[in-house]
Amino acid sequence: MGMCGRYTLFVDQDDLEDRFDARFSEPFGPRYNMAPGQRLPVITNEEPESIRSLEWGLVPSWADDDRDGLINARAETLDEKPSFRDAYENRRALVLADGFYEWVEADDGRKQPYRVAFEDDRPFAMAGLWERWEPSTTQTGLEAFGGGSQDVENGGEAGPLETFTIITTTTNDLVGDLHHRMAAILERDSEREWLGGEESPSALGPRSDEEMVAYPVSTAVNSPATDDPSLVEPV
Repeated sequence: MGMCGRYTLFVDQDDLEDRFDARFSEPFGPRYNMAPGQRLPVITNEEPESIRSLEWGLVPSWADDDRDGLINARAETLDEKPSFRDAYENRRALVLADGFYEWVEADDGRKQPYRVAFEDDRPFAMAGLWERWEPSTTQTGLEAFGGGSQDVENGGEAGPLETFTIITTTTNDLVGDLHHRMAAILERDSEREWLGGEESPSALGPRSDEEMVAYPVSTAVNSPATDDPSLVEPV
């Protein structure tokens, strides 16, 4: 499984709002297994004072349909890849988390999940990009659209689909033992600079592993349908 493919955010809503100086646009409860295709909390440069739910898996605005969203973007090529170039210039995001999972192949061939986090489980922001995709047709009614995930939520009328991707970079020593890529975790004092378009890809190097831990967790995390506190307990 590529990095980053699952992550956690179970810090209290009030604490998150204080930490990121932004307010949730809808109630948020603890999440222990956040997965692609789900609507998850991000802060966009368009609404920097709001924590909104966007779908994980970036669909470029020029895509023919809303399938096959891109869950990760390599920091080294953000300004080159057509899928990310425009979003890198104009639509940046902070993806809120307090840990992420990696899978390591064990001696018996099975994959053992590990959770990577700060020792105190404090929240952090992963660098992200976001996009707004709209159906090309102007017809109304469900039959006109490709069944985008927000169709039903909007009462059968497909509004724009807003999606995001998590940027990955080279690893620090801790994560390097598990995988060759890791999420680009922003330093706290550079989060707003990233959002405002000031930080370049060179600022997205691996975060120091000081104060970070990695520990094995239950293989129950393998199923995106499982989401409970036991998933973050060491095994």
